[in-house]
Amino acid sequence: MFEFKAIVLAAGRGTRMKSETPKVLHKVCGRAVLDYVLEITKSLRSLKTYVVVGHGASKVKEAVGGGHEFVVQEKLLGTADAVSRCAPYLRGYKGTVLVLSGDTPLLSKDIVAGLLRRHAGRRPSATVLTAHISEPHGYGRIVRDEEGGIRAIREQKDATEVEDEIKEINVGLYCFAAQDLFAALKKVKLNSRKKEFYLTDVIELLLAGGQKVETFTTNDETVAFGINTREDLAQAQAIIRRRILSKHMLSGVTIVDPATTFIDDGVAIGKDTVIHPMTVIHSDVRIGRNCSIGPMSRLRPGTRIGDGVEIGNFAEVSRTSMGRGALQKHFSFLGDATVGAGVNIGAGVVTANYDGVNKNKTTIGAKAFIGSDAILVAPNVIGANALVGAGSVVAKNKNVPAGAVAVGVPARVIKRVSR
Repeated sequence: MFEFKAIVLAAGRGTRMKSETPKVLHKVCGRAVLDYVLEITKSLRSLKTYVVVGHGASKVKEAVGGGHEFVVQEKLLGTADAVSRCAPYLRGYKGTVLVLSGDTPLLSKDIVAGLLRRHAGRRPSATVLTAHISEPHGYGRIVRDEEGGIRAIREQKDATEVEDEIKEINVGLYCFAAQDLFAALKKVKLNSRKKEFYLTDVIELLLAGGQKVETFTTNDETVAFGINTREDLAQAQAIIRRRILSKHMLSGVTIVDPATTFIDDGVAIGKDTVIHPMTVIHSDVRIGRNCSIGPMSRLRPGTRIGDGVEIGNFAEVSRTSMGRGALQKHFSFLGDATVGAGVNIGAGVVTANYDGVNKNKTTIGAKAFIGSDAILVAPNVIGANALVGAGSVVAKNKNVPAGAVAVGVPARVIKRVSR
């Protein structure tokens, strides 16, 4: 296994997003854009990952959490300046430095691993990830010499007419020999047009000094896709959503209509479960085997669904666990509830979990029957095998014993039976 340290560039302002939220914190399929990049460095076992922050630094630090070293770029003077901020943290380090952009959620672990493998095998001063794409507008072009070796990375605004026709582009992902990288960074000059220091200039400086620069090329056009606008965010979401749905279907889940099904990253679904059209499943949801979800249902974070559960149309579940074989067929809301095995939730049932200050819990015992349009005002407990009549309101802190029948507004126990 190759060893490396990673630098993730996440300082950009993202002005075209027109948002107070830092660009890298906008979400794609339930996760921040930056999370996708950091997941790669973690899965490839980076010795240390340095996240360069600038605009909205405190928000990024809070969102990312521990396990990373944060490096502040106080003035946004370009990518070369951002990387150079890490020099004091890497003083004396002689290994490989992987540099990634924090706004590339479509980047794949396999491609990054391939780049690292190429760099480790050939030991150049730098290895650049390139891609052949049909529409290279906006990307830096890879300029090669007559023998096919890389000669320069030319930003589009600086490219000649001939260079502008090149279809091979710079993805913005690099491996460097640490000491060669930081020595070259000291020589990078301010770009007169953008008033920034370009990391791409390091490649020409290394080549000019007679040092070896390699490339690793992919034909995956999505790998270079960065987030700069809200339109980019939507396009990235569409691609990642298709990947997520494909993963679940290949794992034995039936998704009746992928075009209208929205499943976030970080969802687990058991085999032989069927997801019906117009269903939305957020991150941090676990669904068991042989379930039926939807159509037109919504499962929110913190939901845990046991095997054989049926959740029907216009049903919403939030921070709730449902035991094996429970039924919630239609037009109902379960929030902050624990639902036992075999429970029947009638049409229009609501667990009123919010009292204006706190979210409160509802517990429903195994095989209880909650009649249509019943309202359970949390906190309360409905015992196993209990029955709550249609249209009844179980008041706050008013529990229904196991095996009891409760009806009315407010609900009162009228008899106790063994169901």
